[in-house]
Amino acid sequence: MAFFKNFNKGILKENPVLVLLLGLCPTLAVSTSLDNALGMTAAVLFVLISANIIVSLIRNFTPEKVRIPVFIVIIATLVTIVDLSMQAFLPDLSESLGMFIPLIVVNCIILGRAEAFASKNSLKDSVADALGMGVGFGVAIFLVSFFRQLLGTGEVSLFGVGLSLPGLSANPMAIFILPYGAFMVLGCLLATMRYLEVRKNG
Repeated sequence: MAFFKNFNKGILKENPVLVLLLGLCPTLAVSTSLDNALGMTAAVLFVLISANIIVSLIRNFTPEKVRIPVFIVIIATLVTIVDLSMQAFLPDLSESLGMFIPLIVVNCIILGRAEAFASKNSLKDSVADALGMGVGFGVAIFLVSFFRQLLGTGEVSLFGVGLSLPGLSANPMAIFILPYGAFMVLGCLLATMRYLEVRKNG
């Protein structure tokens, strides 16, 4: 029961992007397509789950004074693995995501969950927390990417397979592919989340 509770909270109640407002840089920067969203989500999930597992396992052996540096070294090592793997096996995706893969090292979601949760909880709960937060991040970046790609290009595609809207594809609103569009879409999603929360509590 506790596993599903820790998992579910990251998807809506404590969504890292739409509620906690963490990880906004990659969400805004690489959300021009669903391909990018999937790649970034996979990278964040791998690093987040692996980091939480390692931190949870060593939490009783890590001196308090060097706790944060140890966490950063762990996260940086995992990010390096992801970065080099993408360069080797998915070069196009790696080029598209650019510097935002290495910047996962300083992503507030990763370090925040390692410090606030994994360093204080069991392995099972830490894995559930990482899964929930990772999926929650994925949901948020997919939503932003979906609306930006749809409105900005008039079509939605994933790895070359998709559909287009006849009227919109002929006259897309290109502003949504630009940085301004990312802020507009994210702002609308945040307002929607806030509205739903008020409705639920009111």
